[in-house]
Amino acid sequence: MPRARDLGLTIGSLPTGPTNSVLDVAGVGLGHATVRRDEPDPPDGRGTARTGVTCLVLAEDAFHRPLPAGGAVLNGAGECTGFLTAAEWGSAETPVYLTSTLQLGRVYDAACRIELERTPEIADDFIIPVVAECDDSFLNDARRMQVEYDDAVAAFEAAMRSRGSATPPDEGAVGSGTGMSCFDFKGGIGTASRVTAEGWTVGVLLMTNFGVRAEAVVAGVPVGRLLPPATSGPNAPAGSCIGIVVTDAPVDGASCARLARRVGLGLARTGSVAHHGSGEIFMAFGTGVRLDRDGRPDGAALASGRALDPLFTAVVEASEEAVLNSMFAAPTVVGRGGHTSESIHTAEVLALLEQVRS
Repeated sequence: MPRARDLGLTIGSLPTGPTNSVLDVAGVGLGHATVRRDEPDPPDGRGTARTGVTCLVLAEDAFHRPLPAGGAVLNGAGECTGFLTAAEWGSAETPVYLTSTLQLGRVYDAACRIELERTPEIADDFIIPVVAECDDSFLNDARRMQVEYDDAVAAFEAAMRSRGSATPPDEGAVGSGTGMSCFDFKGGIGTASRVTAEGWTVGVLLMTNFGVRAEAVVAGVPVGRLLPPATSGPNAPAGSCIGIVVTDAPVDGASCARLARRVGLGLARTGSVAHHGSGEIFMAFGTGVRLDRDGRPDGAALASGRALDPLFTAVVEASEEAVLNSMFAAPTVVGRGGHTSESIHTAEVLALLEQVRS
């Protein structure tokens, strides 16, 4: 499936990195474990699984050298562990895991086990992994715990292998995005990057699961209002969006929180209004400054004040494009009970975009 730029859709003015993804930030890795199965409904089986785990490795040595971190909430109908610790200390020390709502506890347990096995001295200290969720129960049968420890391990190991890759990562209906829907189309995992004139790279990773079709905007075109009403899809103003920003700019925790807040502006450009039942939770992390276990920075000069403006622009542009990538990269998916989330990559939508732009 194509990405937005493959279809001639250019978002913003800043250049992208080589893969136009979070992988453009040195040391960052992204991996998925997709869980798809078709079994009898409970109690005879586990039902239909359309779910998974996505893992974003920020730095291999994040426990020993934590990263600056901060977060922002646009609408809080969701959960993200590690968010409060980042707000208090301005730092993070584990990979970021994404999954479905009722699997958050399982993935949190798995994240702890993974870190303890890699770094035994954590047992004499402690960690609070970053694990965030969206509700995929329209396509995924949530009556059974569909995700296992091995799925989190597989996502983590895939993320480690992806570091330094020159190939864009998988997007759309993969990993934690397998069962997600966006604007009554298929949503899921999307990513994009931008490079500022200062040479800083900003990557954004989204798990999109929000909005109704009438609100959808693609590259400035109000396609949701120009298309017939949805005949399938959740068709309910809920869902959620988890947004993760990572940059190699030298930023502290307070600046990370400000960067995270700008994800909401990128979502708004695609039509999001952050409905009552939707959880828009964002976090940002910096690799350009590292901290010791007591939170002392390594001495790098910080970017702050007006120097953050190019980074703000980069976050907004990359967030808007990541939404579109999550949708155009996703095929139509049929899930539990025959529920269907249609791909936005249709001849009708492409013709509409071409007509409006010409």
